[in-house]
Amino acid sequence: MSAVDAILARSLNGERLELEDIITLFESDEIEKMGDAANRLMLQRHPDPITTFVVGRNVNYTNICDVYCRFCAFYRAPGSDQGYVLPDETILQKIQETADVGGTEILMQGGTNPNLPFSYYLDLLRKIKARFPDITMHSFSPAEIHKMKEVSDGLSLEEVIRQIHEAGLDSLPGGGAEILDDRTRKKISRLKGSWTDWMDVMKTAHRIGMNTTATMVIGFGESMEERALHMLRVREAQDECIRNGYPSKGFLAFIPWTFQPDNTNMKREKATPEEYLKTLAIGRIALDNIDNFQSSWVTMGPEIGKLSLSYGCNDFGSTMMEENVVSAAGTTHKVNIELILKLIREAGKIPAQRNTKYEILKVYHDNENVTRDFVMQN
Repeated sequence: MSAVDAILARSLNGERLELEDIITLFESDEIEKMGDAANRLMLQRHPDPITTFVVGRNVNYTNICDVYCRFCAFYRAPGSDQGYVLPDETILQKIQETADVGGTEILMQGGTNPNLPFSYYLDLLRKIKARFPDITMHSFSPAEIHKMKEVSDGLSLEEVIRQIHEAGLDSLPGGGAEILDDRTRKKISRLKGSWTDWMDVMKTAHRIGMNTTATMVIGFGESMEERALHMLRVREAQDECIRNGYPSKGFLAFIPWTFQPDNTNMKREKATPEEYLKTLAIGRIALDNIDNFQSSWVTMGPEIGKLSLSYGCNDFGSTMMEENVVSAAGTTHKVNIELILKLIREAGKIPAQRNTKYEILKVYHDNENVTRDFVMQN
């Protein structure tokens, strides 16, 4: 039995993988074997042939950012004549358009804008929740939370998160994780903070009762050990949440994708679809305490998104009515509900709309479709 076969057999028997095991998997090219094991582990958690998706919209409220990540094509420096902060009414209109088509989730993210006071975020969230109490605000990355702390006149990280949660922030997305190891972080986003800065936000959110998601971006030139450490650090934080009985389920999902180098200050070859599928499969195998794995069709395209459903994914992500960050790097895969239903069915699954908590809202049986499409208004 090969080393990879032995590791996969142990994982299927419920044994937890360690660092060297995960590195061995990353160094292997036996992708189909890993995909099969990941799919079997996914079916242990999700035996029904259902693949979920959420109807949501990205709202990029500002592109002004003082972190200057080398891999980002979206941001503009403070003082740039191309910088913007969306008017509140524009944001509310975008949310109205989302609600009008049955959307339930707003992923509101932007740059770390030093010109916005902490009160800006509190006032905006209160305004949104007053008009849209049923919309889930799954918004702001840990880097944005740290910027809020910086401009908050001395509040602790926990107090910042408590106040913004009370104002209407429901859950935190995992943006900005990139690779949770400081060697690579210093190379690609020196001002964004350490991996522990990212994790401190997530752990604090879990402690006060907020769910989050975890992400991972490959293709920066990171080592296989760094990829493995990223996964172990997410797993350990989830263990802490479970062990301490926090009033949160911690990381509800894990979402890996590949670095998109076009239009950025980092010129690298794109990671291949095979590398993405391998990372996805290893994540499902190694992260034995996270229920949901989300496909990344935004970066990989609909066909690889469909294939990901046999590599450990049980979720197809968001309809992404609007998306400006990845598309700024030249990747513009747009998917409407009709196409999501089609792709999920072509993968042999039954599509179902969910909310941010992964609770199913509607199952689409047989050839039941929707007739609406999304008008992109960027």
